[in-house]
Amino acid sequence: MLFVISGCSGGGKTTLVDALAERGFAISEEPGRTIVREELSTGGQALPWLDSVLFVQKCVTLSIQRFDTASQSPAVTFFDRSLIDAISALASLAPENAEQHLRILTDYRYARTVFMAPPWPENFKNDAERRHSFEQASAEYDRLKTDYANAGYTLVYLPKSSVKERVEFVLQHIGLAN
Repeated sequence: MLFVISGCSGGGKTTLVDALAERGFAISEEPGRTIVREELSTGGQALPWLDSVLFVQKCVTLSIQRFDTASQSPAVTFFDRSLIDAISALASLAPENAEQHLRILTDYRYARTVFMAPPWPENFKNDAERRHSFEQASAEYDRLKTDYANAGYTLVYLPKSSVKERVEFVLQHIGLAN
């Protein structure tokens, strides 16, 4: 099963996914962070603050690769964001092609339950890889809620609680709690 942890930047997604990895689960790192690190190290232009369309296109490609790899394994895998996040961003940047982009999602299906990290201003911090504002992150969260629901996913909202409690919350919802 392929489970997605999505939602607001700074909402604790990566921390949660890392904690699930510590418990022995397979994970897929957030594509955007991977691309930003690569582009910064090579002087590339596919950065959200330089060329957002190129950045998101790379996120789509990497998300498809990671989906394909994870779907070949019987392991439960947790994705820190997914292809849906990337397609949602691409559709918002190129609304004239939104329908075409959103159609791609019918070929790539994750577990029906998607965990959403809500906006959490106390957690939100910018760094070299995250340069957008909390307001921009909250707007993205609203768009993602709509796009995931429209793609047929059931959204489960993560509580604003400790990492340990969030791990138990997720595992309970998917039937893997101790």
